[in-house]
Amino acid sequence: MTALVRPARTGPSRAGRTLHAGPLAHTILIVAVLFSAFPFYWTVVAASRSNADLAKVPPALLPGPHLMRNFEAVLEEADIGKALLNSLLVSGSITLGTVLCCTLAGFAFAKLRFRGRGALLAVTVGTMMIPPQLGVIPLFMLIAELGWVNQLQSVILPGLVSAFGVFFMRQYLVQSLPDELIEAARVDGASTARIFWSIVVPIARPGMAVLGLLTFMAAWNDFFWPVVALSSSEPTVQVALRQLGGGYVHDQSVIMAGTLLGTLPVLLVFGLLGRQIVGGIMQGAVKG
Repeated sequence: MTALVRPARTGPSRAGRTLHAGPLAHTILIVAVLFSAFPFYWTVVAASRSNADLAKVPPALLPGPHLMRNFEAVLEEADIGKALLNSLLVSGSITLGTVLCCTLAGFAFAKLRFRGRGALLAVTVGTMMIPPQLGVIPLFMLIAELGWVNQLQSVILPGLVSAFGVFFMRQYLVQSLPDELIEAARVDGASTARIFWSIVVPIARPGMAVLGLLTFMAAWNDFFWPVVALSSSEPTVQVALRQLGGGYVHDQSVIMAGTLLGTLPVLLVFGLLGRQIVGGIMQGAVKG
């Protein structure tokens, strides 16, 4: 009669073990959150106070009663409503164009075979090392020749694709898109366009969401090129904020109120999409 030998229990496996953060980790995280959130909290405090309150020593650390009055001053000094609409149009267009173009280019560099692929990728990545300020003068000469000065397309078109986005999507698809899926689609007779829309886009959706959020925030906060290409009659938010708090003594409370108005849409976008983006990244990591 053969005896059944049970293997000795060695405790929970490393793969199934649940990791718990200790007090030190919680303390570090709390301190990091406080340091990260304090600038936004101070913006709220400064936007709700008067300029005299901000000049006191020590300054006030609690919100005051002048928030709505400062908002009214912002609307009187700058066309902030038009600026918000312009920024939404510019940032949304740049985001859609960047996500689509960079996903297409990233797919080509990651999975398609063509002559000069490595050299083109090296040139694309190399452009990231060139300061964008070097291209301002020739770019402005080009839009002036086209008659686009003080028009929104002068800000939208130069940002429709980025070298960082191409490299980001290329790296994401190299890791997340198996070659077997593409080969199986080729066997079934799918074209490259069908493979892209039916296979690549669903797999790349988490990476596209991350790239879209980063692009939207960068386009919304961009100041240098819009202030060169646009004027106060057709401003984005960052250009409109330059008009606030004018005079011999700058009204910091009004400037901070305008900054708060310009920040709220970005926070709204992140609040709506942040969980989906994190969830998509985690889902893609588990599938990978």
